[in-house]
Amino acid sequence: MSVYRTSEAQVDAKAALATLHAAVDAGVTFLDTADVYGHGGNEQLVGRLLADRRGEVTVATKFGITGDLMARRRQARGDRAYVLECADASLTRLATDRIDLYYLHRPDPAVPIEETVGAMAELVRAGKVAHLGLCEVTAAELRRACAVHPIAAVQSEWSVWSRDVEANVVPAAAELGIGFVPYSPLGRGFLAGTVTASSLDQDDLRRTLMPRYHDHNLPANLAAVAGIAAVAAAAGATQAQVSLAWLIGKGAEFGLPVVPVVSTRFPARVAENLASVAVRLSPEQLGALDRIADAVSGSRSRDLQWVSAGRE
Repeated sequence: MSVYRTSEAQVDAKAALATLHAAVDAGVTFLDTADVYGHGGNEQLVGRLLADRRGEVTVATKFGITGDLMARRRQARGDRAYVLECADASLTRLATDRIDLYYLHRPDPAVPIEETVGAMAELVRAGKVAHLGLCEVTAAELRRACAVHPIAAVQSEWSVWSRDVEANVVPAAAELGIGFVPYSPLGRGFLAGTVTASSLDQDDLRRTLMPRYHDHNLPANLAAVAGIAAVAAAAGATQAQVSLAWLIGKGAEFGLPVVPVVSTRFPARVAENLASVAVRLSPEQLGALDRIADAVSGSRSRDLQWVSAGRE
């Protein structure tokens, strides 16, 4: 399945819509968004695409983060009333009568996950949602959720340099027959070779929210991912393509479907990313990529409770 994650970046709406159409024209069948991206504006943008092409795509969206996703004041919320309220608001913005895959964006530490998933199950019974998903859950949280209602997909960060989910969450998903949807599979540009020490402004939010982008970690991390370029050259592919191919290979290794979601604003990048499905990596190349995570400096989130690794 081809996937395109609509970008939360501030872009010209006309250009963004053109990129969405180009992605679907290229064979993308799965769009990923959330109510917090652009404070609802991203869902509205996707809704404009759906007005003409609803039958061509599967749409996933998310709820559960209040405040600003990229700011210090973000929080998780998962009480029943909020679940039902958010679903109706997303349906309106998307201008559709059903959400194909509805994710809890983050578990609410103040609300048992059984309560949140129970409310999400009400949406399935009402015909407003087809399938349920969870983001950044631990293996234990996933099992508890599955006892309430079937879970179709887990979305968490997973990439060449972020592999903590392989310890517990990925094996649990494989055991339960749940698909895995890695976000930031290109390390927010780092693994694709588009991030350098000089390209990160001092006020770049990645520096604020993600320790591995801090000045004292950048040199080690730039050295760690340099091996991706060597693998890409040997494979006749780009760094982005081999990073995505590695993830697909990991899915086969763990025995579960893996569908990376990639953010971009440019049609050329969509085409580049789609071509990763044809990249074949040798065992030696996969091994070289496997070793990169061992040399990475800094955690993937300033607040480890915000991601599953901090709660496992």
